Amino acid sequence: MKPILTQQDYKEAARLLGCEVAAITAVAEVESAGAGFLANDTPKILFERHKFHQLTAGKYDTAYPDISNSIPGGHGKISDQHRRLQRAAAQDRQAALMAVSWGKFQVLGLNFKLAGFATLPLFINAMYTGEPAHLMAFCNFVKNTGLLAALQRRDWPAFAYIYNGPAYKKNRYDSRMAAAYKIFIKSSFYFYYL
Repeated sequence: MKPILTQQDYKEAARLLGCEVAAITAVAEVESAGAGFLANDTPKILFERHKFHQLTAGKYDTAYPDISNSIPGGHGKISDQHRRLQRAAAQDRQAALMAVSWGKFQVLGLNFKLAGFATLPLFINAMYTGEPAHLMAFCNFVKNTGLLAALQRRDWPAFAYIYNGPAYKKNRYDSRMAAAYKIFIKSSFYFYYL
């Protein structure tokens, strides 16, 4: 079983980001239902067909519309995501790995540098090691993208806009994060910061 996040991990991340633990856990809850790995010990992923489409200039849209499509969505079951990734990687491995949202915080592979990794392979390998690497990638991404102030203020619409893209309202990312935060903040542990 891969390492999962401890209370100390969350506290250190909250201290680093200057926010409440509840704000960090709210993001994880909405992005991955709070779990970074599947039962088979592979990272929880979401293959983003519209990102694969963008990264390959739509080259595979006609032959493989379920893995390359200009229209977001069509994700299917979580249990099918690694198979979808494998199918896309058979066409263009680099683009496929960048078109995946990875782990507990669903950081997009395309953002590996913003997540603090020099190369895409280093990022991918880290995503397989455990949830502490997922948290590190999240913290780096938040600090490097202008998300920090929104997370600290718990400005969920601003946070979701940058984190999930302009269509965030369609999936209610902002309201779901706000609701998760309200649940977590009731625990004294999740209130902890600085």
